[in-house]
Amino acid sequence: MSVATTVSRPLPALPEGWSADKDFKAVGSITASSQRTIEPVGPHFLAHARRARHKRTFSEDDRIQAQESAKKIEKDDESDESEAEDPMLLQLQAKDWKTQDHYQVLGLSKYRWKATEDQIKRAHRKKVLKHHPDKRAAVGGTEDDQFFKCIQKATEVLLDPTRRRQYDSVDEKANVEPPSKKDATKNYNKLWGRVFKSESRFSKIQPVPQFGDDNSTKEEVDNFYNFWYNFDSWRSFEYLDEDVPDDNENRSQKRHMERKNTNARSKRKAEDNARLRKLLDDASAGDERIKRFKKEANAAKNKKKNDREAAEKAAKEEARLKKEAEEKAAKEAEEKAKADRDAGKKAKEAAKTAVKKNKRVLRGSVKDANYFASGDASPAQIDAALNDVELITGKIDPDEVAALAAKLNGLTVSDEIKAVWTEESKRLVGAGKLKEGEVKSF
Repeated sequence: MSVATTVSRPLPALPEGWSADKDFKAVGSITASSQRTIEPVGPHFLAHARRARHKRTFSEDDRIQAQESAKKIEKDDESDESEAEDPMLLQLQAKDWKTQDHYQVLGLSKYRWKATEDQIKRAHRKKVLKHHPDKRAAVGGTEDDQFFKCIQKATEVLLDPTRRRQYDSVDEKANVEPPSKKDATKNYNKLWGRVFKSESRFSKIQPVPQFGDDNSTKEEVDNFYNFWYNFDSWRSFEYLDEDVPDDNENRSQKRHMERKNTNARSKRKAEDNARLRKLLDDASAGDERIKRFKKEANAAKNKKKNDREAAEKAAKEEARLKKEAEEKAAKEAEEKAKADRDAGKKAKEAAKTAVKKNKRVLRGSVKDANYFASGDASPAQIDAALNDVELITGKIDPDEVAALAAKLNGLTVSDEIKAVWTEESKRLVGAGKLKEGEVKSF
C-alpha cells in the first residue's frame, strides 16, 4: 500500500531591499465596469419562457419537469414493443417452453434477433405486470401461472447470450422468404437483398457484402456471390438437441444421445447449406446483372476475336501483297537483267563487230598506203607493216581503235596515212605502251 509523503516547499525569499512602493510594476489596468443585459438562449430561453408563463420558481419548474419526464419514460415503456397478444399464447404450457416462440411470448416478434437487451427487459417487465398470478388474481382472473412461467423462461433464454444465440440459430420465423418469380420481376434486387440481409445474421465474417442494385459493378456482384457460395455460418442447431440424462448410472444411454444429437446437428447443417445454395442458384439464375455482364463479356470476347481475325486477315493480305510485290520486283529485275544482258550482248557484239570493222579499216589503210613501200611491196615489207598494225592495235582499247580508224577513214594518200600511224606510235611511246624503235614501218 502506497503512503503519501508531504514535502514542504518554502516560497522563495524576496530580494533584499524590495518594496511594493518602489519595486512593483503594473503590467495593465482594470477597465471600468459596464452594465449589460444578458438574455437566455436555446433550451435556457425555453425554460425561462415556461417559468414566466406558468409563474413558477426554479425549484417548482424543476420538480414538474422531472415528473413529466418520469411519465414520458413510463409511457414509452408501456408503448414500446407494443404487439397484439395472441389469445392462443395463454394456452401455452411451461413444460413445452422449448418449442415456444420466445420473442412472440414477450411481444417482440417484429424485432426478434435485432431486439436489444434493454428492449427484452422492458418487454419482460410489461408482461409481468400484466400476467403475474397475483396481478391476475387481484383483477378477478385465474391463478394459472403457466403463461407466466413461459414469460420467465423466454426472458431467461433471451437474456443469456449463449442460449439466445442457440435459439436464434433455429428461429425460422426470422427468415425472409425468397420472392416468387412473379414478384421478383418488379423489384428483383430489393427483394433478394432483403433475403440475404436476413441470412447475413448467421455469418461469422462481418460486414457481409450487400446484394446491390442495377448500378453495382461486376466486381461487386462477383464478390457478393463468391462470399455467399463460400459462406461460413455459425449456425449449430444445438437448441434442438434432445435432452441428455444427467445421471451417471446410464452412461451408454448418455453417449448414445450425444451421438444422436451430433448426427442430427450435422444433418441440419447440411440441409441448411443446401437451402442456402438453392437460394443463391435461384438468385443468380434470374439476376439480370449477371446476364448483362455475360453479354458484355461475350461482346468483348467476340470483338477481341473479330479484331484478332481482322488483324490476321490484314497480316495475311499484307504478306500476300508483299509477296506479290517481291515476286513482281524479282520478275522485273530478272527481265531487266535479261534485257541488260541482251543489250550488253548486243553492244558487245556490236563493239566486237565495230572493232573488227575498225581493224579492217586500219589494215586497209596500210594496204592503201602500199605498206609504206616506194614501189611494189615485198612480202617482208607487207608482213612488217601488218605486224606493226597488229602491235599498235593490241596496245590500244576499242575506243582508241575507233578513233584511229576515224582518222584514217577516207585517206588515200600514202604520206597522210603514214603520218597518222607515225603520230599514233609516238603517242603510245609517250604513254609508255610502246618502246622507242619497236615499230619499224613508220
